[in-house]
Amino acid sequence: MLASTLYILLLLTTSILALPAEPNNNVVDLGYSSYQGTSLGNGVSRWLGIRYAAPPVGDLRFRAPKDPLKTTTLQIADSFGDVCISTTAAPNTPGYSEDCLFLDVYAPTNAKQGKPLPVFIYIQGGGFNSNSNPNYSGAGLVIASLMNIIVITFNYRVGPYGFLASSEVGKGGDFNIGLKDQRKVFEWVQRHITKFGGDPKHVTLGGGSAGAASIDLHLTAYGGRNDNLFHATAAQSPSFGVQFTVKESQYQYDALVVRAGCKSASDTLACLRKLSERDLQAVNFNIPTPGGTADLPLFMYSNVVDGDITTDFTYNLFEQGKFIKVPVIFGDDTNGGTIFAPMSADTDTAMNYFLRTQFPLLTKEHLAQIDKLYPQGMKFPGAGRYWQSTSDAYGHMRYMCPSLYISGVYAKQSIPSWNYRYNVEDPVSKANGLGVSHTIEVNAIFGPEYSRGGAPASHGGRGHSYADEVRFLYQDWPVSTSMRGSYVLFNGICTRLTLSMGCSRLEFGVFISVI
Repeated sequence: MLASTLYILLLLTTSILALPAEPNNNVVDLGYSSYQGTSLGNGVSRWLGIRYAAPPVGDLRFRAPKDPLKTTTLQIADSFGDVCISTTAAPNTPGYSEDCLFLDVYAPTNAKQGKPLPVFIYIQGGGFNSNSNPNYSGAGLVIASLMNIIVITFNYRVGPYGFLASSEVGKGGDFNIGLKDQRKVFEWVQRHITKFGGDPKHVTLGGGSAGAASIDLHLTAYGGRNDNLFHATAAQSPSFGVQFTVKESQYQYDALVVRAGCKSASDTLACLRKLSERDLQAVNFNIPTPGGTADLPLFMYSNVVDGDITTDFTYNLFEQGKFIKVPVIFGDDTNGGTIFAPMSADTDTAMNYFLRTQFPLLTKEHLAQIDKLYPQGMKFPGAGRYWQSTSDAYGHMRYMCPSLYISGVYAKQSIPSWNYRYNVEDPVSKANGLGVSHTIEVNAIFGPEYSRGGAPASHGGRGHSYADEVRFLYQDWPVSTSMRGSYVLFNGICTRLTLSMGCSRLEFGVFISVI
């Protein structure tokens, strides 16, 4: 395991336990179903494909998750459940389905024999339009914790299946369903984790990208109401993308209705529900944002301000102090925008066009300010002269500045808060300009061998030395304060920087909403 397991272990660490020998019984009775897990032979057991909600199909399409259905036969939990369908994915892609509300549990095989263990719930990313980290294995995290945590991973609905919003959905469905899927998992953990040896009073949320943005949204959910579903958070590259109101999201619904052939139906939502999964997915693709450019945004569907789980824009809720007061860690990667910015960007005009596609309310004045702050950067092979500038502007606006801002909000209220920047460079990625790209540290958190590929070659073989550093580094990582940030730079050494790093250059609130 690599060093950025630090921010998880920091919040989850408990005393090292002397656990008895491994039992041979991996059957867990959840009341609605019994699941038989598998021992991996390395001290970790796992239960894959556990249903945490009823299949969201038929009349349950576009509705908040319901309790899982009861079964009477033993469920063999040795394979992953289907992944939730992505926007623009081909219909009938193997391994993907609307019936996707599954979670996986990784625990020390002997967990139930000792003191209840802390729980780490990982929320995968994907821009709320895909499940980008499905089927990651939590076994490496359990091992890195010296067999002292339980790890939960899960799928949640995305795209129109999880974030469709309109007046029609308000009358006949539910908003922000993907967030409610996540919350259903949190409630499941509170109800069932003791059966795996976990402590429901010691739960940490983790996540990357949209998973980290989800953490922001759960911290501010229902105006900051604390239902004690979690007790600390650790967010990698939390995104403040464009948030719409329900009214502003209407164009997405209307376009989907037309493409699906439901425009003439007396009940267009019912018509969408009657479509087969294949037929609905065939018309599930991005369209340009009104008021933006003619190009497609990177992420069309997202959470909306619904007056319920999301009572206001995320920035406003943090500004108003309407958030749950628990210990938090936020962090980013040095080059968080490189995988998103168009490599062809060769002028400031091209840079501005891309940014307006993603943030449609940027004005000429805003763009002129950005042009001054992000002049032509270093040239890389095969890339335009403004690729680096475009990626820096986008990465700072969407990821780094929100992370630093929220850390500062917590620090001002004297709530334990930490921040990091991941800067472990891979020689190949450095040479081609990608640098330390968005959420690359997910490989360090789960370990390259557990994260389904994608780790730079230089990350391999480094796990043990990094893990050794972790156990000592966190002891010298001070809490942020309102006067001084605490910022760890992960590049083989530890340094401290201030929270003002770079982001005082931007009018932060300008770029995060459409009103």
